[in-house]
Amino acid sequence: MLFGAQLVNYLCTWDDTLKTIHSVENGNWNSLWWSDHFLVPAPGSPVVNREALEGWSLVTAAAGITKRVELGLLVSGNTYRNPALLAKMSSTIDHISHGRYILGIGAAWYKQEHTAYGWRFPGLKERCDRLVEALDVIKLLFTAGEGTVNYKGEYYSLEDCPLSPQCVQTPHLPILVGGNGEKRTLKTCAKYADICNIDFNNPGGPDVFKHKISVLHQHCEDIGRDPSEIKRTVLIPMRLEDNEEVAKRELSRRPWIVCGNANYCIDLIGQYVDAGAEEVMFSGIPTKAELFDRISSDVLSAFS
Repeated sequence: MLFGAQLVNYLCTWDDTLKTIHSVENGNWNSLWWSDHFLVPAPGSPVVNREALEGWSLVTAAAGITKRVELGLLVSGNTYRNPALLAKMSSTIDHISHGRYILGIGAAWYKQEHTAYGWRFPGLKERCDRLVEALDVIKLLFTAGEGTVNYKGEYYSLEDCPLSPQCVQTPHLPILVGGNGEKRTLKTCAKYADICNIDFNNPGGPDVFKHKISVLHQHCEDIGRDPSEIKRTVLIPMRLEDNEEVAKRELSRRPWIVCGNANYCIDLIGQYVDAGAEEVMFSGIPTKAELFDRISSDVLSAFS
């Protein structure tokens, strides 16, 4: 069983982050992730004047100081960057990391962030349409070899565009599509993704995960793709908490998260394994090295 750590970009310092990167690199973790936001992501009550380190900068730094863990963002908001630029950035980090980068991408959701930085925030349908077109562009560039790409879409266009150097990984670096939407996102995932990531920062659970994967499999069947080609992963908030009353309070607010003592966490993670998860990524853990050390030794070691 594999585990990923999504570090919190927010309300922390680079020094906190650096220590935690080393903790993850030296622990029972398979992958290291950040999110892609420019404000502290607190929907409905935006926090605009607190620390928010930029995710692509962090993952680039991590690529140069780690040797083992896979790296990526859960997930890059498609509306923030031209997809050809995103492909170029991704292939560059794949080289810096010697083949450990994963491109996570989603349709984007944080309206306040778009407003603050002067980006137009399209409606949901357009954002989903843009994601499909962006993935068309990225896959064409990832498979262009020494050639160039021409593309004319509704939202994006390329003219004799190269991608050099190409990805280190073959046939190209993995593409992860994140999101839970059954009609659009999972359909997009079935067509383009090497990795599916179900996000349980929203309500969910092992049964919901199993259902989402069944929907993904149906989309794969509809287009004639083998669903075993897509790695099944889940992102879920996690808190290792020995105080039973504190854990109960957290679970009363968000009953689907992984929160409790080591035995509770191990049992719940086991349910995701039984539901078909191949990697579980944990979110919402403060960026403190000692917290990740303890999760690694007390929980992840049970699955070694």
